[in-house]
Amino acid sequence: MEPMLRRLLGENNDLILLPDPNLGRVNADPAQIEQVIMNLATNAREAMPNGGKLVIETSNVDLEDAASSKKVGVPPGAYVMLAMNDTGVGMNDEVRNRLFEPFFTTKEQGKGSGLGLSTVYGIIRQCGGQITVYSQVGCGTIFEVYLPRVKEGAAVPAKTVAIPPKGSETVLLVDDEDGVRKLVSAILQSNGYSVIDASNGHSALAAYEKNAHKIDLVLTDVVMPQMDGFELVNRLLEKNPDVKVLFMSGFRDNPIGDSEGQPNRPFLHKPFTPDALLAKVREILDTRPVG
Repeated sequence: MEPMLRRLLGENNDLILLPDPNLGRVNADPAQIEQVIMNLATNAREAMPNGGKLVIETSNVDLEDAASSKKVGVPPGAYVMLAMNDTGVGMNDEVRNRLFEPFFTTKEQGKGSGLGLSTVYGIIRQCGGQITVYSQVGCGTIFEVYLPRVKEGAAVPAKTVAIPPKGSETVLLVDDEDGVRKLVSAILQSNGYSVIDASNGHSALAAYEKNAHKIDLVLTDVVMPQMDGFELVNRLLEKNPDVKVLFMSGFRDNPIGDSEGQPNRPFLHKPFTPDALLAKVREILDTRPVG
């Protein structure tokens, strides 16, 4: 994941990896753990608008006594710990205490669904683990993920899991959330795609006018200020009826079928895993136009 994470963090932020060479195993879905890391890295990037440092560390931790395990919020036992420490702006007690609540966000209305960290929390709890956060305004933030360590070896899948093929096409990415744009762009670019990004519908139309000859897919958020994704796509369809489109949204109350002129459009619900994004993008690009 290192190349993807470096793209996500950008040139102004340093990434330091400190993996334990003798790290134990956990019982978890690798794609979900990847999603946890990407979401926490996105959170760190947004907390470091003027640049900073993100340290990702793994280690084996034994919480044998009740006091230490109670402090973390897990039963006594052997764990694998993933720590992500940023040098960002930090957060106050009120924000920290509500951080994992569904739909809680510090962003203005329409700028974020507040689903990223609640999804992280849900994944960790589903694996029988816990996530803790230490933060202070002006002093950065440390997230620590504890997952039960298991003795058995990694399970061998009955059949090889298909890895989404890399691409070489150009994607016009439209989303008003900087963190989401950076994350999705990092995933696509790390897998061979070229990305032209826009923060709103008007910028997207201008970018399409300039680059229509090389844009193979439009990947757009649904809920955006001034011009939503539906209106953007309708205006693009006027220019090119064959334009390939993939919608994405973190709001369940904006289903694709509710907008006239957008029947059966491909859709990804946020948050999604990198594999889910890459598979859907590849599927749409490989679909031949009807007729």
